Parts: sequence; C-alpha cells; structure tokens
Amino acid sequence: MLNSLARASVSKVTDPIGRGLLRSGLTPDLITIVGTIGVIAGSVALLATGHLFWGTMVVTFFVLMDLVDGAMARARGYGTDFGVVLDASCDRIADGAVFGALTFYAFGQGDTVLGVAGLLCLVTGQVISYVKARADSVDLPIGGALAERAERNILGLVGAGLAGLGVPYALDVALWLLAAAGIVTVVQRLVQVRQAAVRAAADPTRHRTGRPAL
Repeated sequence: MLNSLARASVSKVTDPIGRGLLRSGLTPDLITIVGTIGVIAGSVALLATGHLFWGTMVVTFFVLMDLVDGAMARARGYGTDFGVVLDASCDRIADGAVFGALTFYAFGQGDTVLGVAGLLCLVTGQVISYVKARADSVDLPIGGALAERAERNILGLVGAGLAGLGVPYALDVALWLLAAAGIVTVVQRLVQVRQAAVRAAADPTRHRTGRPAL
C-alpha cells in the first residue's frame, strides 16, 4: 500500500542522492550491505537494550538506505540478478534484527504478552515476504497486500520511538496491531497465490509446472 503510494514522491528525493553516490564510486550492493549492518547494529545495541528512541533514529536512517540502493541502480541504468537477491536477503536480515530486538527487549522487561506480539510480528513478516518470493519463483504474479515491508517498518519503528519518548502503551499497540495485520496478510497472500494458480491452470499456454510454454 505505502510502497505504491509513496514511490513517486520518494524517488524525487532519492534519485539525486543515488546519482551522487554513483559518481563518488560507490555501488548499490555496497550501500545495501552497509545499510543492513547499520540496522543490525542499531537494533542490537540500542533497541534490544531499551534505548528505544535513539535506536529508532539510528535504525530508521539505515532502513532508508534501502531506498538509495534502488535509486543508484536506476541511475546506473541497470540492476543485476545478484543485486536483486542480495537486496531481498538483506531486507529479511534487517527486518529480523528489528523485530528480534524488540522481542528481546519485551521479554527482558518481563512483558511476556508484548514478547508474544513481537514474535508474531517477526514470524509473519518473514512469511509474508517468503510467500511472495516463492510465488514469483513459479511465475504466479500476485499484487499488493495489507502489511507489506514499508507498513511493518513504519508501524514498528513509530511504536518504538514513541515508547522511547515515554508514550504509554505505544509499543504494545503498535506491535499488536502489526501482529494482527501480519496474520491477515499471510492469509491474504496465500489466497492471492491460490487465485493466481487457478488462473494459471486455466491457461492452455502453460505447462503443468506453472511456467509459460515456449
């Protein structure tokens, strides 16, 4: 949802940055790796240890680098297959670091209920992305969903940041909303894949494997 709505506006900011970084000799893959390391460091050193506000600031900065590597690829005029796989893999690592850290923090505070919410966010976030990737791998195109990566990161980090500023129950509300949205989105993705599979089965140009006939 947010991915599609914000892409055009965000590109106006990130595209000039991407061109500048390319001229400096950096590569999109390097930016992807640096951003992921930054998210992991901020999550482990700050979010997991209860420094929620500053952890949110650091993690948000490095999460935004995920937008810059795409801008660099566009400015260069091409991407690479390795870059696509690297970016997707690093996204999963970064998301796992953020919600793993928030889950660790919750359990460390003795808040089992919040910890369960964090675990649900962690698991559903990975499954949502996995279902989409597997569907793409067998040529079953599916559309947008309720809680994609942008929504998950925004809601989780806003909740953590507000909690770090002392807003009561901000993290609880954010994680439980996200956990519920994540469960709904997993089901939504599977329904989308099933519908795409039915359409593919009715297509006489496709083999039984689901791939288009040549």
